[in-house]
Amino acid sequence: MKNEINNLKVAVVPQEFLDRMEQEILEIKQFIRKKTEEERGGEYNESVKVPKILNVSRKTFQEWRNRKLLNFVQIGHKIYIKRSDLEDFMEAHKIYAKN
Repeated sequence: MKNEINNLKVAVVPQEFLDRMEQEILEIKQFIRKKTEEERGGEYNESVKVPKILNVSRKTFQEWRNRKLLNFVQIGHKIYIKRSDLEDFMEAHKIYAKN
């Protein structure tokens, strides 16, 4: 214990510096939290991956898009579907077990 106290280093810094550092740390935490939330719900999947995710054929997936059962984004010939929209679609078609 005595050696630990002898190795202890102390620095004196102005309170303004500590306040500014605390504010910056809070901003970084908020940024990371927001980024994580966006990545969870905002991730877009290319249409070629979606049938595999839903375990359906490309034709079935195409039919669902034609019937507007799924939200999607089309940019040129590319189609993207937000992961949260896929999860919502699956929840909407959930069949509950009898209890």
